[in-house]
Amino acid sequence: MKMVYVSDVGRVRPVNEDSARVSRLEQGYTLGIVADGMGGHQAGDTASQLAVETIIQDIDSLAPGLSLQACAEALKNAILHANEVIFRKASEHDEYHNMGTTVVAVLLSGQEGVVGHIGDSRAYQYRQEDLTLLTEDHSLVNELVKSKQISEEEASVHPRRNVLTRALGTDSKVEVDLDHIILESGDILLLCSDGLSNYVSTEQMTLTLGLNDLSLEDRANRLLQLALDAGGDDNITVALLEHQEAAGSSIKEWNS
Repeated sequence: MKMVYVSDVGRVRPVNEDSARVSRLEQGYTLGIVADGMGGHQAGDTASQLAVETIIQDIDSLAPGLSLQACAEALKNAILHANEVIFRKASEHDEYHNMGTTVVAVLLSGQEGVVGHIGDSRAYQYRQEDLTLLTEDHSLVNELVKSKQISEEEASVHPRRNVLTRALGTDSKVEVDLDHIILESGDILLLCSDGLSNYVSTEQMTLTLGLNDLSLEDRANRLLQLALDAGGDDNITVALLEHQEAAGSSIKEWNS
């Protein structure tokens, strides 16, 4: 598994409230996380950092060789634990009142795994020039689209497109969506904050991920640059995990 993530504050926001991590764990699992914090001041980046740190800590203690069902339960519990940690800190400190974060995380054991998410950070699976959205946004505009009150085109420019219906850390209880995935050789998982998905089209993502003459890190950086070129009105985070048969892992990080 080759892995990379890039993150950028964008052209407008004063602070990068996104957090991310990709890693190959000693037990043989692969973990990728993207979290997009909210709350203003230092609250948003605190929430996203707590989410990433808590999930990593919990998953790092897993026994090797667990079943897919056990991995799914472990990822769900780690995300719920992160919710408790963030909610408690927000409750105990006025400066963190109402902070929260999205989260999208993937836990892989070999070529199979599970994606867990809350909010509107997304997971996509790229396979042979086709990009499939694996997650469903927990957002107001997505509910309006599902109920056919607005079109997908209207959703992309809706003034309340950043309003979430579900987030991590804003309530004492939250529900985690889980999706089973199977990877083939050459497949790429894309995890991203809405700073990418709101500004870069599915077609642009697909074309970029298909540029096999570019390294994985170059493709991640090109996706980030596309979001910046589109205005960069939000923090942008991109994590790519490419499944390769009999390939060693490569973990790199760039922060602009």
